[in-house]
Amino acid sequence: MIILNTDSKHPLYLQIYDQLKKQIISGEIPKGKKLPSTRKLSTILNVSRNTVESAYMQLSSEGYASRKARSGFIVLKLDNSIISKLKKEDIKTCKNFPLHLDYIDTTHNTYYKYNFEYGKLSAPDFPLRTWKRISNKCLSTISAEDMISYSASKGELELQIEIMNYLRKSRGVSCSPEQIIISSGSDHSLSLLCQLFRRDFDKIALEDPGYIGAKDIFINNGYNVIPINLQEDGINLDELENSLAKIVYITPSHQFPMGDVMPIAKRLKLLDWGMRNNGIIIEDDYDSELRYNSKPIPSIQSIDSNGSVIYIGTFSKALSPSLRLSYMVLPKVWLDKYNERFKTYQVSTPIILQKIIHQFMHLGHFDRHLRKISLINKRKHDTLIHAIQEFMGDKVIIHAKNAGIHILLELKDGLTEKELITKAKNRGIKVYPVSTFWIRKDKYPNNMVLLGFGGMSENDIFEGIRLLKEAWFIS
Repeated sequence: MIILNTDSKHPLYLQIYDQLKKQIISGEIPKGKKLPSTRKLSTILNVSRNTVESAYMQLSSEGYASRKARSGFIVLKLDNSIISKLKKEDIKTCKNFPLHLDYIDTTHNTYYKYNFEYGKLSAPDFPLRTWKRISNKCLSTISAEDMISYSASKGELELQIEIMNYLRKSRGVSCSPEQIIISSGSDHSLSLLCQLFRRDFDKIALEDPGYIGAKDIFINNGYNVIPINLQEDGINLDELENSLAKIVYITPSHQFPMGDVMPIAKRLKLLDWGMRNNGIIIEDDYDSELRYNSKPIPSIQSIDSNGSVIYIGTFSKALSPSLRLSYMVLPKVWLDKYNERFKTYQVSTPIILQKIIHQFMHLGHFDRHLRKISLINKRKHDTLIHAIQEFMGDKVIIHAKNAGIHILLELKDGLTEKELITKAKNRGIKVYPVSTFWIRKDKYPNNMVLLGFGGMSENDIFEGIRLLKEAWFIS
């Protein structure tokens, strides 16, 4: 029997998942047993089929059940040793928190009631039914010739055209399809650029603090990384000029992690730097779709008349990080060199995924999804900001608000980053360090933590902040 509490702050699909999981572990639902169809269970529980589907998919992803064609979901066999361990962990976690709210830190075997993880999205918000329908259609229409052939070296033309049209409409980016290069995530795009520029440049300037993944990629590819301080309106252009670097990597529309927006005057000065120095500006526009109290900021590429800007975009923050699908727009002045140096390379993204994304965009689902998650994430963002203001007031400074799916919280009471993380952990809450984003650690004030909110419910965000107040300000 499954009992749902409609007054609970916990989503219905998690309540269903949690109770079914316990019944499977206990043996109440034996191996090989077929779970009720989504239609039948949704009728019994008076919930939507999507709610039941989400619960079943979570069970499937964790290995408790498996979907079989024309049979539905079947309970899988679990070894006795695994069942025994799960029962012990079930007892241990239930002493502190409801099971379905626990998060496991596998490094330290710690259980968290609330996890402010950056980059995590909300499973119920993913358009799973639409994605499956489009995927099935693409699989049914793909030809054998497609499957035995290499894809176009930069990506499928139909997808390049969709991305071109989307960028022109949403970000003001001006380009042709041949300038768009499909890649397996932004890190892959950066790796390709490292290879492209290796013969011509040996140093790259980076924002400090900034995206640590970019720093590691540049270093691993043999570049000399030059950290450049931030100002309130973005990267310090005087330092950039004096660095003698000819390439700069920036996140100007929502600086990561501090959240500053580079104003138009500074963008024009940066373009002037590029023109005078024959420099290259790598513009990483990683979460431009998610702005909550203003319209998206036009890209630097949209006002570049000199071919200085390489634009990088991704589907990771707005749709799904697991797709590992990104793209970059290469200036025409670099196309010949790219075509020559990568003439034997093949696009790294599978053709079927490119076709699915093309259809998802072409049929208007991506635009609808963006409108939906923008509203959802705005509510989460506003809940987070209001909760911080209510419980912490002027004891903290909020950085990076009004966009994206994270904020930075700077505390004024003298607690260090390590102390903030430890005190939060003792209350069953996971918050994240900011020190990792500084290249020059001595510049870091050591009093901040990062809070991601994309994968949390509004109720959990509010309750998590309330408990952080107790952890940090009430002895």
